[in-house]
Amino acid sequence: MSNAEGDRDVSAYVESQIIMTTVRLVAPFSLTYGLFLMFHSADSSGGGFQGGAIAGATILMIAFAFGIEPTRDWVQNQTLVLLTAGGVAMFALIGLIPMLYGDAFLAHPVFKKELGIKTKYALEGVEILSIAPIVAGIVTGLFFAIASGFTAEDEEVNTDD
Repeated sequence: MSNAEGDRDVSAYVESQIIMTTVRLVAPFSLTYGLFLMFHSADSSGGGFQGGAIAGATILMIAFAFGIEPTRDWVQNQTLVLLTAGGVAMFALIGLIPMLYGDAFLAHPVFKKELGIKTKYALEGVEILSIAPIVAGIVTGLFFAIASGFTAEDEEVNTDD
């Protein structure tokens, strides 16, 4: 679509009361299900990846219903970067602790032998504290990056190469 000056209209958002109401009703359940999968990762089906993907998809669903820009302003890029970087940092921390005791990276039995922590909790720490936030942050961040699209200035920079 274009306006009178010939510029591209970047806002294709159309407000729908049906979609907004449906998302208001479904989003809490969707997020709760994602959290359920995250927290039951070692004991049942599911895990950090699936739970993080569902949590990220819940943010996408909110963006589709209420507009991408308002949702991007609500979530903020710094939050997504902190979520993803924090997940990577936790993965590295949990993985490096066994190396301090002379074992391999992510050797979970070290947590039981040396620290008295059940091996299961080390695995859950990886699932909940690292994989889930990484996946949720990347799913949401990639969506916002793709949704922002390219401007004419970006295309000029790419064609100069």
